[in-house]
Amino acid sequence: MDIRRRNNVTLTGPPDGPVVVLAHGFGCDQNMWRLIVPRLALRHRVVLFDYVGCGASHLASWSEQRYSSLDGYARDVVEVLEELDLRQTVFVGHSVSAMVGVLALRAAPERIRALVMVAPSPRYIDDEGYRGGFGAQDIDELLDSMESNYLGWSSALAPVIMGNPDRPELGQELATSFCATDPAIARVFARTTFLSDSREDLKGVQVPTLVLECSQDVIAPREVGAYVHAAIPSSRLVTLDATGHCPQVSAPGDTAHEILAFLRDLG
Repeated sequence: MDIRRRNNVTLTGPPDGPVVVLAHGFGCDQNMWRLIVPRLALRHRVVLFDYVGCGASHLASWSEQRYSSLDGYARDVVEVLEELDLRQTVFVGHSVSAMVGVLALRAAPERIRALVMVAPSPRYIDDEGYRGGFGAQDIDELLDSMESNYLGWSSALAPVIMGNPDRPELGQELATSFCATDPAIARVFARTTFLSDSREDLKGVQVPTLVLECSQDVIAPREVGAYVHAAIPSSRLVTLDATGHCPQVSAPGDTAHEILAFLRDLG
């Protein structure tokens, strides 16, 4: 299977511009970046893709064995970069994809020169001395609810994740994205995401890193942003004046502004 077809790879922006790779989070696809792509693409070559099992990817290429760990998603990233023969890219990962980017960097350091983490979380479950935002029972109940009624779960949880109750159309957009994902694939991705623990992996990150957090985020509270920032000495932490877990949708102007400022500083 051709990697470009497998991962529904799309390219935009000047062919000779610095390369930015945008990676979506759980339950989403590359469409979640649509509001900031035009600004990034003015000067940068922008690479978009869907993880196998998401969006318009080749669903027959999905396997539970591969995508039951974040390493499977990191392999998608590395294989896309290899297929396009890209080096020294800036990897922008939303939510769980921020940690996927860390794993891809470790696997292919020559292909990623900097990271942008949008609403990242290295661990969602609280631990001793660490607040991830959820108790173990919370995650168990969340996953059980997905198993019993995925469509109902999507409709109920998407507005909570998106935040911005005064803009219900945003929550509806996320719910639609969730519902478009095959429930069996979504359950595996959710389990892989919410049971992950990438805290140790952060210690190996030595490239320039921008950590973008929202002022209010039920999925990745501000303690998580502070933890990620402290774990990566080369990082810059920026708190967006935005609520919810998807600032590229709810606050695209501010999100694009901070990413572009980081890219300018990289040179």
